Amino acid sequence: MKPRNETAVSECLLLGLTDDPALQSLIFSLFLSMYLVTILSNLLITLAVSSDTYLHTPMYFFLFSLSFNDIFLSTCIIPKMLVNIQTQDQSITYTGCLSQVCFVILFTVLENSLLAVMSYDHYVAICHPRGLGVYMSSAVTDSPRKTAVASVMYTMVPQNLNPFIYSLKNKAMKEALRKLIVRTASQL
Repeated sequence: MKPRNETAVSECLLLGLTDDPALQSLIFSLFLSMYLVTILSNLLITLAVSSDTYLHTPMYFFLFSLSFNDIFLSTCIIPKMLVNIQTQDQSITYTGCLSQVCFVILFTVLENSLLAVMSYDHYVAICHPRGLGVYMSSAVTDSPRKTAVASVMYTMVPQNLNPFIYSLKNKAMKEALRKLIVRTASQL
């Protein structure tokens, strides 16, 4: 019988943003605060849309779905990253890495699809307002460090900005949030 290599790889090492211990706490604080803002603002949107019957329209359904998706997409990556920063352990199991990649791809495709559908919804509402019911029914970088920073920013920034871009400039959403806060305050 021929000898063969039976080495099994059970974990991967993640590339960190920096090796400087002084910056680790700053990065941890920055991403923890961004994660909390992302989760809380998206939860606030889902509560406002689900609690106000005036917002039960296709546009707000898509906004609700986008907020829900942003919660899951952020939760796929950021908690593990925060744990790795805190413990100074940059390893992840092979199955954990594969699972994380699959979920990130799934939620990114879903987010892009939702944004495309929202864009089409806005197009129909603007260009064909009378037919809305009919339509509704029927960069390469130079270094791995720059790539890592760019991918982290792509993962965190859109989910953090989506609630502000799509809802907080909207009068109906502001009114629903005001009603939700008043109703919650009156129950306390």
